[in-house]
Amino acid sequence: MEMTENHGESRSPHFFIGTIPIYGDALLAPMDGFSDWPFRSLCSALGSAMSYTEFVSSGGITHVFERMLPRFTYEEAERPVVFQIYGDDPDELLKAALRVQKLSPDIIDINMGCPAKTVATRGAGAGLMRTPLKVAHIFRKLSAALKVPLTGKIRLGWEDCRNSVLIARIVEENGGAAIAVHGRTKEQGYSGQADWDAIAEVKAAVKIPVIGNGDVKLAGDIDRMKSTTGCEAVMIGRAAVGNPWIFSRLERAQVTTEMLRQMVRRHLDRSVSFYGEQKGLILFRKHAMQYLKLQHLPRAVRTKIILQETPQDFMLQLEKYYDSLN
Repeated sequence: MEMTENHGESRSPHFFIGTIPIYGDALLAPMDGFSDWPFRSLCSALGSAMSYTEFVSSGGITHVFERMLPRFTYEEAERPVVFQIYGDDPDELLKAALRVQKLSPDIIDINMGCPAKTVATRGAGAGLMRTPLKVAHIFRKLSAALKVPLTGKIRLGWEDCRNSVLIARIVEENGGAAIAVHGRTKEQGYSGQADWDAIAEVKAAVKIPVIGNGDVKLAGDIDRMKSTTGCEAVMIGRAAVGNPWIFSRLERAQVTTEMLRQMVRRHLDRSVSFYGEQKGLILFRKHAMQYLKLQHLPRAVRTKIILQETPQDFMLQLEKYYDSLN
């Protein structure tokens, strides 16, 4: 299956974020350590409707910008591109947003959903949901200063304060152009069941586009979430790792061995090209585990392939296994 560019087809946009047309209703979630440029660009070519970068701290942008630049890598074909940033200081977030805006993203997004202790307990990520007035200040300040639409990604809140509807309204009232909602609380992290009804409550409370996130595991779940919640689009995270074909509306059983071989080689080549041979292979391994699990390789075979120390040996062992099947 050849990868073709799915954006810009001769059809109407599914929806708009500000003035930005979005041609599609399924997109790759920003995931730290996973949605880097090599993977993001592959998902975009298979139909991911928006290309979100991994989140970057406002402090990193303002103090060590050159080190952060690789995270903002993109190609024109990936547009619309969304730069996601996080922090807890409105002035620093503004400074960071104005700096990355010079790299010409289509949209800038504020992460208000990361549950990691190192982020949330410092008042950023999901920690921001505990300070609604600060959220209002951030969105009012940034939306007035930026030339591109400003959006936010949230959770349902914290177990003792499920305030996603309030935060979504604050985002809308202070210039936010869209809101993405992960249907879990901070404490749930990525466990338990996502609450799609709660996403529907957010959708009913605001007029800006809502993107639903959580427990979209199969291609068929995309339409099911949209039907249940009324959201404009669906964000897919962990289920896309090892299965980027979900953005082409393919179920796992429809992914052939040849499609898998082509994708693994393409992803590995892109990772090595982007990071260098050693780092590129190391970072690719976590993706490879999911790609190979997709085809139910025996554990011993998977392990032997994964532990290869060069990209060439990795592909050689993989090809040997597939050749043995013929």
